[in-house]
This record gives sequence, C-alpha cells and structure tokens, in this order.
Amino acid sequence: RPPPPQYALEKVTTQEGLNLHQLSGKWFLVGMASHCSYLAEHSHQLEATMVTMTVLDGQSLAISTFRKLDRMCWEIKQQYLPTQAPRRFLLKGHRKSNKVDVVVGEADPSRFVILYYQKGRSISVKLYGRTSLVSDAVVDKFEQCIRAVGLSEDVTYYFPTYGFCDSADEFHVLD
Repeated sequence: RPPPPQYALEKVTTQEGLNLHQLSGKWFLVGMASHCSYLAEHSHQLEATMVTMTVLDGQSLAISTFRKLDRMCWEIKQQYLPTQAPRRFLLKGHRKSNKVDVVVGEADPSRFVILYYQKGRSISVKLYGRTSLVSDAVVDKFEQCIRAVGLSEDVTYYFPTYGFCDSADEFHVLD
C-alpha cells in the first residue's frame, strides 16, 4: 500500500523561536498566492486589507480582518486554534470539510510574516507587513516560499497600499 500523499503544508518550516505575542498588533495584507478562481476572476477589484492579531490564552490567535465591500468597511472575526505543533493552527468552518490548517512560516515580527493556509489539497500563502509596503528582499522571500509549495507568479496577487479600513460599525461585523 503506498504511503498517503504528503501535503505541501507538512513540508513548511516554521520560524524557530517566534513568540506568538510578537505577532500581536496591526498587519497589512501585501500579497497572496492561491489557485482560487474567485481571486483570479476578481483580481482587478482587490481591496486594501488590514488585519489585527491578538493572542488569546497564550495559544490561540484572534484575527480581525478589515476590508471594504461595496464601499463599506467590514470586520471579519476569526479564531485560529492551536494544534499540537508550535506555530500551527486550525481554523474551523461550519462543517468538518471547511477546516483550514494554518502555519506561521517565516517572520520578522517587526517587519513581515508569511502565513500558509491549506483547505483539503488547496494551499495558499499570504504575506503581511507591518506597513503596506515591504522591502524587495521580503517580496523575494515571499516569492521563494510560494514556489516551494508549488505555486507561481501567475497566481500571485498584490494588494493596494491605500484605502484601508481600521474599524467597522456593529452592523458590518462577521463572526
């Protein structure tokens, strides 16, 4: 019997010595690589996206994503639950098939963090920066990471560096 296929996420190395609390605070979505068909079809409509990370109970990450939809600022709240392995998380969906594995890859908490997401066999990689603009060296590192998991530049999207939301009213919050 052949061994089960190794998913790309299992090959990703996490940042050694990273304290989760160093990830707390405001981050800007700089780029994303994914085979997502919606992203490909709507890449011309990408909106500036800002995220606030908070460490709960020393293990979970509370993520608040702020972005515009129909010219309104929305907040999307998610909780990344810890797994047995350090810097690896689980984002639960409404159904078991909707679970997403999350890995914190390379990071320099004062400048950038690279997160990997896997749902089923589909993988995506996101680059967040402490500012909306990151250095060329960080972009190069991000592009090396996406190639290492089998993605390429033709499925890589960079987000606007202006027009951010940092709050939403109570009617525009999704849990």
